[in-house]
Amino acid sequence: MDTIFAPATPPGRSGIAVLRLSGPSARAAAEALAGPLPAHGRALRILRDPSSGEPLDEALVLTFAEGRSFTGEEAAEIQGHGSPAAVAAILAALAAQPGLRLAEPGEFARRALANGRLDLARVEGLSALLDAETEAQRRQAMRVFGGALGRRAEGWRNRLLEAAALTEAMIDFGDEDVPEAFPEIARLCGRLAAELEAEAEGARVAERLREGFEVAIVGPPNAGKSTLLNRLAGREAALVSEIAGTTRDVIEVRLVLDGLPVTLLDTAGLRETGDAVERMGVERARARAAAADLRVHLVLPGHSAPPEGPDDIVLRAQADRHPGPGPGLSGVTGEGVDALVAEIARRLSARTALLGAGLTLRHAAAMTEGAQALREAEALAIAAASPEVTAEALRRALAALDALVGRVGVEDILGAIFGRFCIGK
Repeated sequence: MDTIFAPATPPGRSGIAVLRLSGPSARAAAEALAGPLPAHGRALRILRDPSSGEPLDEALVLTFAEGRSFTGEEAAEIQGHGSPAAVAAILAALAAQPGLRLAEPGEFARRALANGRLDLARVEGLSALLDAETEAQRRQAMRVFGGALGRRAEGWRNRLLEAAALTEAMIDFGDEDVPEAFPEIARLCGRLAAELEAEAEGARVAERLREGFEVAIVGPPNAGKSTLLNRLAGREAALVSEIAGTTRDVIEVRLVLDGLPVTLLDTAGLRETGDAVERMGVERARARAAAADLRVHLVLPGHSAPPEGPDDIVLRAQADRHPGPGPGLSGVTGEGVDALVAEIARRLSARTALLGAGLTLRHAAAMTEGAQALREAEALAIAAASPEVTAEALRRALAALDALVGRVGVEDILGAIFGRFCIGK
């Protein structure tokens, strides 16, 4: 197996730069630059080019024994100064050594998976942690990286195996006087299916948290949608004009509200128009608004309020010009803006109460597949159908749980997962 190396810190000037090595020659490669090192500890050394003896940098060198590193392999870290020239010189000296090569994106994490240091769910949690921009994203990613999903999956698997064992016993001893276990099998399958269904919904919410919630601002032309967007963004993100139809496309602004990632959508004014380009903008606005997690409707006098659904906030637009009953809002004066932000944050935060141990749509799909197989097994057990057919449904549920943490059937998605990692991870 090759020994890989890569910088683990971003390029550019910094106080410290970290270079990582992993593989059978990691220690030897580090000693080629730093001289003899203590057994699996740390030492401050002058690094020298092995071919010329020229000093390259002063660095702290750490070595890790096999089984005690992130990858599970023998590993080393070089923590030197963050000069681009110094980093380039060390990388060149490492590349010149036989058996060493630059790591591919995510290769350190991939080796950790292959060596049993991480399961696939923890790898996905690590990827999400590296991408986390908000506190809510960090918390959920850390929950999965910390092994919460793996522990839940192991508990589900053990309970599923209990139901499978009862089913197999009925198959193996069918000709003997053995009490039927169908009621217990149905009970186990029903409870486990309900848990998986709830966790699948939580994983879908976690995916929205990871990608960011969308909040669409909708209403007729000149209702103050772009003015509101600019006030929330704190900059002139959208063009504001008295001319109706100014906004022709969906304008997006990403914000953090109460620790949650939110993308605000300023949409074209909703009206009937003969302008082909504006009409396309209106159609696109309707589609994006319908797909958004939340909609803020700005209603002008003389315009009927839209049907208010559970994910709609309806406000009187341009409250500075049009006083009246009910909650109003003005992007010009700021009236009602703080209350709107608080309400958006409250509604989206309520959704995060559904968060569980899952993180991605892949997790949701695996949980849903397992729950469907369990519901089928439950129905078969209630009907006291053939235990062989029930056993097959339980095997499909077990395969879905094993795929959840990477035991089986995930080779086709590994490239996509590890491709999101930086080279040094």
